[in-house]
Amino acid sequence: MAKPFFPEVECIRYEGVGTTRELAFRHYDPERVLLGKRMEEHLRFAACYWHSFCWPGSDVFGEGTFERPWLASGGDPMAQAEHKTDVAFEFFQKLGIPFFCFHDRDVAPEGENFRESCVRLDRMAARISERMQETGVRLLWGTANLFGNPRYAAGAATNPYPEIFAYAAAQVKHCLEVTQRLHGENYVLWGGREGYETLLNTDLAREAAQLGRFLQMVVEHKHRIGFEGTILVEPKPHEPTKHQYDHDVAHVHAFLQKYGLEGEVKVNIEVNHATLAGHSFQHEVAYAAANGLLGSIDANRGDPQNGWDTDQFPNDSSEMALALYEILRAGGLARGGFNFDAKLRRQSLDPMDLFHAHVGGMDTVARALEGAVTLIEEERLQRFVAQRYAGWEGELGRSILDGKQSLSDLFEHVGEAALDPKPVSGRQEMLENWVRQSVEGQ
Repeated sequence: MAKPFFPEVECIRYEGVGTTRELAFRHYDPERVLLGKRMEEHLRFAACYWHSFCWPGSDVFGEGTFERPWLASGGDPMAQAEHKTDVAFEFFQKLGIPFFCFHDRDVAPEGENFRESCVRLDRMAARISERMQETGVRLLWGTANLFGNPRYAAGAATNPYPEIFAYAAAQVKHCLEVTQRLHGENYVLWGGREGYETLLNTDLAREAAQLGRFLQMVVEHKHRIGFEGTILVEPKPHEPTKHQYDHDVAHVHAFLQKYGLEGEVKVNIEVNHATLAGHSFQHEVAYAAANGLLGSIDANRGDPQNGWDTDQFPNDSSEMALALYEILRAGGLARGGFNFDAKLRRQSLDPMDLFHAHVGGMDTVARALEGAVTLIEEERLQRFVAQRYAGWEGELGRSILDGKQSLSDLFEHVGEAALDPKPVSGRQEMLENWVRQSVEGQ
């Protein structure tokens, strides 16, 4: 390995809630067994390559604020990419995080032409493979950047020009194969610009058909090359475009049904995207679980005073616990995990802030897991819900769902029985108290 970039940091350890050390885990104990599985296996944490090592700290009003040697202008781009890789894996190893995620352009700069870009990515994939073997860090998922280059200003798969569609398809083919080479657990498709700014210049039906065919081609190629990972789509409602076709999990579900992709594709759910779509994170996870779509998680948060995808590290265990409750009830994340698609604030200039952010985020999710396990073990919520719907297990409820009752039959049933059913309290406030008590341990 190269000269350490973080020489002052030792490997982060679990020390419990009584520790006074800033860079120590208070709740994340990877070896602790909960519901028969180690905490590390439940959460399968990953660090993202892009926000942590590629983003310079810029925003729409100002240039980058982060001083990172591999981001300096004027240097050899491949030498900088190699340096960035070495620093990233030093960080992953010292943080003790088992997985990482990347876009193709994160790890290898684009070349003068497509072939040179592929050569560069292959070269960097070889270096990454070496670092993976040295550190034991694995790849949760890879993805292609189909939104950064100006060619994708009008989308990739949904672009009005088939030559750009073809270029995007070629880029995904290569990135999927690199992901397979690195033994990635999943491959993600994030439609950053698959949407529109105005319907005045948009053929909605045509673009949907293009996007459907694109995803079918990805699935076909997955089977052609024998990639054993899961193909994931990441829902997002808007930003940077006004409307994106993968608005939320329900939209993605309908899209997959329309194009015959049920059972082939699942979802990577981001917390901040859920809230931008007007949903709770728990809702998106519950919908995905109920429909066999739950794949993986991007663990971040937005700012309630800002309708933007702010990608902040999570700090609310109560919110996360409700989502983890749904995940545990669904049997866990299988090949997925909790990826920190989150970035430092622009004024958090020191590279050491990366450790503080991730340690806090990992502890937040670990504490949420503890609360969710308590909810599962107590069974109070499950029993309440089962009792509330118990009537559907009776003769009338079953006959309705089995198709044995028509509207006329129910008309006669209500008339003969002189039914005047009364509403029953849903006891929402009591249930919210139960959740607080379980998650906060009070």
